Amino acid sequence: MKVLVPIKRVVDYNVKVRVKSDHSAVETANVKMSMNPFDEIAVEEAVRMKEKGLATEVVAVSCGTTACQETLRTALAIGADRAILVETEVELQPLAVAKLIKAVVEQEGPRLVVLGKQAIDDDANQTGQMLAALLNWPQATFASKVELAGDQVQVTREIDGGLETLALTLPAVITTDLRLNEPRYATLPNIMKAKKKPLDTTKPETLGVDVAPRLKTLRVEEPPKRQGGGKVADVAELVAKLKNEAKVI
Repeated sequence: MKVLVPIKRVVDYNVKVRVKSDHSAVETANVKMSMNPFDEIAVEEAVRMKEKGLATEVVAVSCGTTACQETLRTALAIGADRAILVETEVELQPLAVAKLIKAVVEQEGPRLVVLGKQAIDDDANQTGQMLAALLNWPQATFASKVELAGDQVQVTREIDGGLETLALTLPAVITTDLRLNEPRYATLPNIMKAKKKPLDTTKPETLGVDVAPRLKTLRVEEPPKRQGGGKVADVAELVAKLKNEAKVI
């Protein structure tokens, strides 16, 4: 069974994000970039499936600029067998990414697509669901446990009220949550081996997908700074402030 793992290159989660001076976007020049943490969990889960003998091949795919090759090499170092880059300079939005991955799925023929539930840069949480709809495949989002058995996969997913368990018939789409696993560190020998693993490059035009943006960002602003707290003399003053200033009672 082939497993396809879409990954995204994002600003590293340890970096404090800054807005550009012209308020057009966030600053990415000279900023540390890395694999989206949820996608890293997806790669780890796919590699574990292969180690258990449940999967025969793990293919990582990314959509974006040439710099995404570095992120794909990280996936290869973790344990993916090969990688595909859909190279474009266009700002990609969730629907465009879902269409690109659909085209790759149709070429590669995987039985399972595992991807992060959302990217930490735009927090859209849309690509997995859109991909499942475009493919007309069953989906399980926010997975905290995945068990493969024959032509079925059982997924425990996190919902507001607790946990929900779904049984899906393959092929299927799964999006990963934080508690699914803890990704391994890529060792130096594996990083060196990753340099020799195949990494193919294609273009959206080759896949027959229009990736023109359908939404336009008008302005990006930093969130307002939190105001300092204050002290009150007694309960009566507290109630008065809550009623007259905060207007919460």
